[in-house]
Amino acid sequence: MPKTVGVVGMGYVGLTLAAAMARKGYVVHGVDASPRVVEALSNGRIHLYEPGVQEAFARYLGTTVRISDRLPDEPLDAAILSVSTPVDLSTGVPDLRNLRAAAEHVAERPATLVVVRSTVPIGASRAIVLPALTARWDRVRLVMAPERTIQGQALREIVELPQVIGGLDDGSLRAGVEVFRDLSDQIVPVSSLETAEMVKLSNNCHTDVIYAFGNELALIAEQHGLDPLEVIRATNLDYPRPDLAKPGYVGGGCLSKDPYLMIASSPRPPYLVDRARSLNERLPGHVAERLVELIGETAGHTEGLRLSVLGWAYKGWPATDDMRGTPIADMMPIFRAAGLVVMGHDPLVSDEVIRQYGGEPVSLDKAFADADAMIVVNDHPDYRAIEVEDRLGGLRVLFDSWRILDEAAVTRHGVRYAGIGYVAKDSAQ
Repeated sequence: MPKTVGVVGMGYVGLTLAAAMARKGYVVHGVDASPRVVEALSNGRIHLYEPGVQEAFARYLGTTVRISDRLPDEPLDAAILSVSTPVDLSTGVPDLRNLRAAAEHVAERPATLVVVRSTVPIGASRAIVLPALTARWDRVRLVMAPERTIQGQALREIVELPQVIGGLDDGSLRAGVEVFRDLSDQIVPVSSLETAEMVKLSNNCHTDVIYAFGNELALIAEQHGLDPLEVIRATNLDYPRPDLAKPGYVGGGCLSKDPYLMIASSPRPPYLVDRARSLNERLPGHVAERLVELIGETAGHTEGLRLSVLGWAYKGWPATDDMRGTPIADMMPIFRAAGLVVMGHDPLVSDEVIRQYGGEPVSLDKAFADADAMIVVNDHPDYRAIEVEDRLGGLRVLFDSWRILDEAAVTRHGVRYAGIGYVAKDSAQ
């Protein structure tokens, strides 16, 4: 008999889990507090981009996938909390009201296994979720089973990545393993709720630190007029220690938030996690300032010049339309202060969203033809495939953040070419 689960919260984490579980034969009741989300999903309209989710809902919606604003009355094998746990980036303080509200909603119905899927500070499952359940139930079974997927590959990674599960007690852990054993290829039981919580934060904080080091190398290379990619390539070549990461923007719903959850978990704030996050947050503004300088050097002014921004989502590959942690949010105030007219293109981000951020949506052709300068913000495959030779038009500066375009072709046409921590020497004016 198929397992029946409720998934509370139909954001990215809950929606992808619901789709993956449906494909594995689970009966899934998706719940969301937003009437707009409930109405859209009930009619098969997916409110975010993730490969495979639309197809899963088209196949299972109305049969083994049902959407509502409340959990059903029928028995559930588990209620899975996948609500958002936002952080106030001005203070670094997590907002766990959604988590508490979800736990209280689950506690209104007969006792079942409760799974915390949301990313939370260490200790939050015990401190926030457990009291809401014990207030209503005589016996509580509670586990933490964190989501650890990457956008663009979520449905594959949900089943292929090891599923870490930490339980309130042995009975909870056994129940959690039983619920997930038909979904994931490998189950990794750990000793406590808190261990599982820290596993998720450790994955993303480690990634943030790795990327921060690559960005720091780029900023150091910039001061010395060196090419950071040359330094990194030579450093990594056939060297048996961990590879250095290339410089790049670090955003998204996880990497821009989870370090703050780790920091909030620690009475003594961690040193490295805090500073890595600060460096990665500073990079988009630094790049924007550097680009404005280059435009000013080549044109003599910036006021009224037209800048094309290619790539508004926070990353280009795997492709996404996610704007959480997008570099453009920190760049736009600097571009506006310089008097630049910003045009925007993205293969997945809608024209409406580009306008909301202050850009004028244009086609890729117009982005090249009508601009005085250009910045490539993400490395979407469409941008990697661009043949720049015949597209440069009247460009004075091309800032290729990910160094994916043909530098030689750009400089051959007299266009100033730059990247993060780098300006091509033969393009200097």
